[in-house]
Amino acid sequence: MDPSPLSPLEARVLGVLIEKQRSVPDTYPMSLNALVAGCNQKTSRSPIMNASEAEVLEALDALKHRSLVVETSGGRVMRYAHNAERALGVPSQSVALLATLALRGPQTAAELRSNSDRLHRFADVSAVEAFLHELAERPAGELVAELPRSPGTRETRWVHLLSGPPAAADTAPSDGAAEQSIDIDSIATQLQALRDDVERLKVAVAALQGDRGMEAPE
Repeated sequence: MDPSPLSPLEARVLGVLIEKQRSVPDTYPMSLNALVAGCNQKTSRSPIMNASEAEVLEALDALKHRSLVVETSGGRVMRYAHNAERALGVPSQSVALLATLALRGPQTAAELRSNSDRLHRFADVSAVEAFLHELAERPAGELVAELPRSPGTRETRWVHLLSGPPAAADTAPSDGAAEQSIDIDSIATQLQALRDDVERLKVAVAALQGDRGMEAPE
């Protein structure tokens, strides 16, 4: 298989084919129209895309060249199926995780277990982590990577490498973590301002008490 990275749309098309094979087997292999709808789906997708038929067809041609997709001519329209397990040389469990990452973006192992449930039911989070580590240490080239832990979070997120190294946006702290960091800084600043006010009040009270003592009759 061509080792060069997939484009984001190519990874999305592959992910949709894997997802729909398990979730809606009656409509699989998929038509071009169904694939376009799956790529542009507004739910369970990150980022949201707005790909045209021509763009999806171009992505399909690139995936066929890599043996990741096969085309069938049964019926009145052309239909498409994935060949990820054979082309990548990984088990179906790993294919389910790769598809979930390609469709939803970086996720923790716990999120992956929940989000991939319709593709493969993992016994527990440790099972997900075992397959992730196998993909990360794959002799033929890693297919996932563990991102650095974001500030304020307990779990690390994982990202697929089908499209090459993760983008800077993927490795940055999540919005929630960033907001939490900002809130902590803001609270610390406010607390210090309150302490300064208290010290000024103490000085003012001491000065008033001193003035009263000087004015008191002997």
